[in-house]
Amino acid sequence: MNIKYIYDFEKPLSEIQMQIESLESTSHKIGVDVTLKINDLKQELHEESIQIYSNLSRWQKVQISRHPDRPHSIDYLKHITSYWFELHGDRNFSDDEAIMSGIAKIDDIKVVIIAQEKGRGTKNKMQRNFGMARPEGYRKALRVMRLAEKFNFPIITLIDTPGAYPGIGAEERGQAEAIAKNLFVMSGLKVPIISVVIGEGASGGALALGLADKILCMENTWYSVISPEGCASILYRDSSMSELAAESMKVTSIDLYEMGIADEIIKEPLGGAHRDYHKSSKNVKDSILNNLLNLKKLSVETLVEQRKFKYDKIGSWTTNG
Repeated sequence: MNIKYIYDFEKPLSEIQMQIESLESTSHKIGVDVTLKINDLKQELHEESIQIYSNLSRWQKVQISRHPDRPHSIDYLKHITSYWFELHGDRNFSDDEAIMSGIAKIDDIKVVIIAQEKGRGTKNKMQRNFGMARPEGYRKALRVMRLAEKFNFPIITLIDTPGAYPGIGAEERGQAEAIAKNLFVMSGLKVPIISVVIGEGASGGALALGLADKILCMENTWYSVISPEGCASILYRDSSMSELAAESMKVTSIDLYEMGIADEIIKEPLGGAHRDYHKSSKNVKDSILNNLLNLKKLSVETLVEQRKFKYDKIGSWTTNG
């Protein structure tokens, strides 16, 4: 892909790439064979890429999770499903377009997919409310989850949100209650639930779709009770200290895996999921199918029991005396 936006830590790569493009565009004009030089630069670019992306800080991974070109839920739906029929509305207030939900097929497996979508471009971002769902979005999700349970369809959720929408109207319509009800119902649903964090997973807005049998995190994602900026504003009274906050909070996929919250880390192409949509989608699809295969072997009773045990054992504490 042609990447238009780069972060500061990626600038050395951009400079090498510009040299390569310059040589490729001018070689035929100057009549000099620069193939060897171009190959050397490409090798240098590859080695430098490995060096940079293998040593990312937590804050840099947060930045990659927010990359403007990063694939969104709507992109994954196009690449991993062979059939998709969207279902709208919560049958109570309205249809919240920050959450997409519907019936799909991944290969030959019928599933229900519920996905958070941020949108692209000003108009679409406003239409999707930047991926920040209102109560009707979570109630739509719950309606479709119950439909999945009724017809024995596994549930796949794609998580990518900066948080639940905190507006007055959302609070008046019961934002907290809608999130809490999702958590309560999801804990006992009698079908497999797989949640995939594809970008940002902020606070209850993400957790409302994330109480699952398996939590799969893409390599460059974060999942936490609050954003690093929000944490920095509270703890340090300075949002510019978000890098320090990210390190303290341990928000990345590796941190979550080590703490026993994430069950699997899905590998991304070198440089991030935005570098290769097809490869990223294939990795997500393969992971979903593999986990579905294992979950389908379990009885309903074992499935629900293991789900509750998974959350019971998360976290640790110490006592004095």
